Order: sequence, then structure tokens, then C-alpha cells
Amino acid sequence: MLFIILLIISFYFIFNLLLIAVWREMKQRHKVFSSEKDTKLTVIIPVRNEERNILRLLQDLNQQNYPVENFEVIIANDGSTDNTENIVLEYQEQAKYSLKILNLLNDASTSPKKRAIQKSIEISSGELLITTDGDCSVSANWLSSIQQLYKSKHAKLISSPVTFTEKRSLWNTIQIIEFASLIGSGACAMYLKKPNMCNGANLAYTREVFEEVNGFSGNENVASGDDEFLMHKIAKKYPEKVFFNPDFDAIVRTESQVDLAHFYQQRRRWASKWKHYDNWQVSALAVFIFLANLSVLMAYCMLDDYFGKGILLLKFSAEFFFLYSVIKFLGYKSKVIYIPIVQIIYPFYVVFFGLLAQGKGYSWKGRRLE
Repeated sequence: MLFIILLIISFYFIFNLLLIAVWREMKQRHKVFSSEKDTKLTVIIPVRNEERNILRLLQDLNQQNYPVENFEVIIANDGSTDNTENIVLEYQEQAKYSLKILNLLNDASTSPKKRAIQKSIEISSGELLITTDGDCSVSANWLSSIQQLYKSKHAKLISSPVTFTEKRSLWNTIQIIEFASLIGSGACAMYLKKPNMCNGANLAYTREVFEEVNGFSGNENVASGDDEFLMHKIAKKYPEKVFFNPDFDAIVRTESQVDLAHFYQQRRRWASKWKHYDNWQVSALAVFIFLANLSVLMAYCMLDDYFGKGILLLKFSAEFFFLYSVIKFLGYKSKVIYIPIVQIIYPFYVVFFGLLAQGKGYSWKGRRLE
């Protein structure tokens, strides 16, 4: 058993060294050639009860360094019961860009977010479709960054970075660091043309490829996965045309979870997708990460000997430097000192939600979903 633990952690150490090397190469080789901002863009924002956040995003979009005649914004109002709709309607007079609201009935859809995006696409006119969430904020160069990469690489799908809005709390910091590991590893996998994850809060794909792969067809009954299942379908058909955008201006900042209960439901929602993947490589990687963190928990029980301490040092060292690189890129260098705290907690988190993914159902935005 000790040999197996050491072997798994050794592979995990090498895995993180690879991530460090790939991240650096990706950043160094990222080049985008300046071109006309003439692509017609459609920004799709599915929302449900976002009265506290939606105005900030609408204002951010009003400050974009992109021709207002070349982008439209569609708010897919998914049965909101608060003041979201009125806020959007009132802002239409101030918006420099075309701002539309699509009201959807609060029905019993098994995948409300996919439905919201699909219905929005049906009334959109953009060549490049960009999705984000109602609780997000974006920089003035957000659309330009995505469009310039699209033009330079003739991309079919672009995944751009997402992080959490900074707040003065340890809970927020822990979430920023934990989420950075997902964004960073997903970016590296995409650079290696082995994409395994992305985030619908900052995703772009062409209308043409969406229709070509039949959109969300095949996973309509899975509530989550409007982003990753679509990415896998596009990557399977166009493996060389799926890109991560390592540009600071492309970062989307979203709200972290306010407490442990909301965090639990969010992560359960994300974990619910794992068993539906039909790509064995993605599933194998998920199992490997689970086993690596399970091995760390076993090593915690051996802290009284040098073997256990050595295993933990091996696991944490390369992992720390990878997280450092990603967090620095996201603009949170001051939070590096908190990485060891997250590293200690993280194995418990991975094992817990890895086992939880085998269950069914979660609550999200006032709905019970499967």
C-alpha cells in the first residue's frame, strides 16, 4: 500500500511539473495579430434573480472598446421572481449597444440554462456567440480580446479565464485559490489539445459550429454542462480550433459563494457532470486526481514518520508553484501566502465531492435539479 501511495503521488508531482511548463509556454507563445473589429458578436447572459448584480455587468458592457454597432446583448430572463427584468428594461435607454431581453417561462425544464442559451441563439444575429453570467464583471477590452483571438486563430471555440471578485475574507480567498487550480489545469489541457473543462461564464463559439455539432443535443437531460459537453463535441470535430485565451483583459470576475451551504450546492452541481462524460481521457484524469488526493489523506495518517512527511512535501511543492503562476496571472499575487492553507484542505474537498458525484440532485437558484 505504501508503494502505491508513493507511486501515485510521484505521478502527481510530475503532472504538476508538466502543468508548470505548459502554462509558461502557453503564456510566452500567446500572440494575437491586430485586425479589424468587424465581427458581429452576440453576448448571451442567462439570468435568474440577479437584481443585485445585473446592472454592474450592463454598465461594463457599455464601456467596451468594441464598436457598439457590432455587438448585441441578449438577457435570457429565466423565470426571475425579483426585479431583474425591470432593471434590464430601464437600462435599455442608456445602453449604447443593442440590448434585448428574452423572458422565459419558469417551467420544469431539466436543463434551464441550456434552454435559455438555445432560445437566445434562435433570436440572435452574431457570428460569434459569447456567454457569461449575470453576476459577472468584465474589463473594457473583454470583447476585443476574444474577437482578436478569434480572428487570429480562426477559432471555433474560445475559453477565457474566470476568477472570483476579491473580497476581504478568508473564505473568498480560499475559493479564489481553489478555483484557480481548475482554470489553470483546464487551460493547460486545452493548450495541449486535450481539453477537459471550461466555464460558461466566459465562453465563445461560432454560430456555425454550434449548429454543426447540433448544439446541446445529446445531453439535454443533464441540468449542468452547457459549457463542457459542448466543448467536448466541438473539440472532437475540430481539435486544432479550440483555444484558451491567456489574456488578462479577457478575465471575467464572478461572485464567490457567500457561505458553505451555497458552495456545497454549486460544487455538487459541477460534480454531477462527471459521470456523463463520454471521453475516457477526461474520466481517467478525474479518477487520477481523486486517487492522488485520497493518497494525501492516507499520508496525513503517517505524519509521525519521514515517509508520510516526504509524500506531502512531494505533492505540495510542484502544486504550489503551479498555483502561484496562475494566481499571479489573475492579479491576486498577494494571496499566494494562503496557498498552503488551501493545499491542506483541498484533498478533503476532492475526495468528498468525488464521492458525492455518485449521488443525484442538487438545489440551485431556487430549483431542484438532477
